[in-house]
Amino acid sequence: MPTQQNPYAQQAIPPGQAGGYGYPAPGVPAPPLGPPAGTPVAAPGGADRGTSGWLWAVGGVVAASTIWASLLFATGGFSSEPSPDLAGYAYTNDLCADTSMTPFEDAHYKTKASTGTASKDANPQHSGAQLKSLDTMTCNVSFEQDGATTSAYSSTWLYNTATLHKETDPTQEFADGYRSYEKQDTSISYQVEAVPGIGDEAYLVTRKDDGGTSSSSYVILGVRDGWMTYQSTWSSYASSSGSDSAKQPTATEVATMLKTSARETLRRLHTER
Repeated sequence: MPTQQNPYAQQAIPPGQAGGYGYPAPGVPAPPLGPPAGTPVAAPGGADRGTSGWLWAVGGVVAASTIWASLLFATGGFSSEPSPDLAGYAYTNDLCADTSMTPFEDAHYKTKASTGTASKDANPQHSGAQLKSLDTMTCNVSFEQDGATTSAYSSTWLYNTATLHKETDPTQEFADGYRSYEKQDTSISYQVEAVPGIGDEAYLVTRKDDGGTSSSSYVILGVRDGWMTYQSTWSSYASSSGSDSAKQPTATEVATMLKTSARETLRRLHTER
């Protein structure tokens, strides 16, 4: 009897003919199972349009934030440096014009006459400079006492300085700068005391006199108000034979004059210019 064919047996595929049972023929690529990688897939109901809009919105926010940050960097908005607190004080190129002389005049002192026409001979003398980190102002005055005779030698000076610190806060070092006078290991000793009621803080430095035939005094008043510092220094020396020399003020009297002058001088510097 002729051999019957098995209907379930796989038939050989002749070369060059299409494959069977769902397999592709050799050399023929299989159809893709999904969209190529990276191709956006549309969501039901047009969700792809909403997603696209949201992405554009996020991109706009990021771009705006970048511009804003760039502006802050350019203008110093991210700077950690503190802004200078000048407490309302302003620069003047003539500190002598704003220095109150009344307390010294009331103590019978007067400004010596200028010895010449040159600026170096002027009395009082002033100077000032506006720099990137500091504005500095100075005033130097030479005094003489009323009634002093030519047989008496005397030298009395008032030296004032005012500084506007524009980049560095002087607060941390201010007190120590004056307290350091007490730490000096020299033949001259000083007494330092806090002075209330002037600026944010103030200190009075008094040299301790050791007696002798001459009368002299050296007193410093330092004031800090915000980032403004002010110093007023009194230095006097007098020597004469007999009673020709006028009586010199005590260190306490000089301190009172300096404090009174400083309050009025700082009030004048505080005015808006």
